[in-house]
Amino acid sequence: MLNHLSQTQIETIAVWYVVQHSLSSYYKIKAHFKNLEDSLKPESLIAWKNLNLHKNHIQRLEKFHTQEGQTEFQHLLQHIKQSSDFVITEADSCYPTQLLPYSDRPPIIFGQGNEQILLQPQIAIVGSRKSSPHGRQVAYDFAYYLSEKGFYINSGLAQGIDEAAHQGGIKNHRTIAVMGTGLDITYPSQNQALRQEIINHHGAVITEFLPTTKPLQQHFPRRNRIVSGLSLGIIVAEASLESGSLITAKLAADQGKLIFAIPGHIYSEHHQGCHQLIREGAILIDHPEQAIEDLALPTQWHSQQNSEQNNSTELSEKDSNQFLDIPDYLIPLYKQLDWVGQNIDQLATTLQLDIATLTGHLMELELSGLCMQQSGLYVRCRSNK
Repeated sequence: MLNHLSQTQIETIAVWYVVQHSLSSYYKIKAHFKNLEDSLKPESLIAWKNLNLHKNHIQRLEKFHTQEGQTEFQHLLQHIKQSSDFVITEADSCYPTQLLPYSDRPPIIFGQGNEQILLQPQIAIVGSRKSSPHGRQVAYDFAYYLSEKGFYINSGLAQGIDEAAHQGGIKNHRTIAVMGTGLDITYPSQNQALRQEIINHHGAVITEFLPTTKPLQQHFPRRNRIVSGLSLGIIVAEASLESGSLITAKLAADQGKLIFAIPGHIYSEHHQGCHQLIREGAILIDHPEQAIEDLALPTQWHSQQNSEQNNSTELSEKDSNQFLDIPDYLIPLYKQLDWVGQNIDQLATTLQLDIATLTGHLMELELSGLCMQQSGLYVRCRSNK
């Protein structure tokens, strides 16, 4: 349960609530107004109309300023506090940096569990809901192996492949579920126990949707862009030609992510989607180590992680205290770094630092084992100290 919401979070929630999760309307409003507080004032109605926002959004802003509207909104805030362990907006330092490059990024994330892990390196494992026993075993095995190596397994909490991937990641306390509903609803309902197990094992369950949002069909492609956006690469473990996981693969390709597909028997309908992806350019893999190699990540992620030496308490403390040994002036730079890599000009522009100062800061992080340079790009590392 969340005890407090910042003013920025409340304003973001208010706009998100009024525009009913419309990304286009939200970002039009954000671009037009100096701040979200101004956009919610009654006198902003004219500007909303001039922005050609949907008439329902304009009507909802009018209602928002009535006594009934304010009562409903306060009830929503209480609902959010009761159902969430954390709320993250783009203005918060813990917002996942890997989502920032995308114009359709979620302006707000509601979550339960450990918010710190959203910044950790993730690999998505997706596939058909109606999966075969073989497909579920492969998804579990790949998730177990990759999570043992230190990666967080990201998936959509659906039946079938998603479910098996989460179960494999749970064994090493490393899995993240992205939902297509509000946090107060579990879909499918039979995965309620799995969802709770993810939270109990220091994972996270997140969504961009407000409480009471139902599992409507159009919500799942939206959820899939977050699954792929958070991840370094996408593994399609098993998919028919009609599988929704092919949408995730397409979204990931549009985002510039590597797509991996696990092949199967040529006569198996369960694998026709994977075979189609391979024909279209996805990387064929039959062992999870191949995904690590193709992602060309820092070498410390290749070494075997001894999960027995890191019980759940130690892992939680390590995640939550990861910045304690970094000087305050280096924390913004470390948080900006990711596992894909950024050149020095990108970092200088984002952090508004001159090249000389930035070079010195990067050198300090490199000497501390928290950063390394690969092919001219700077990537985040974990200290081995």
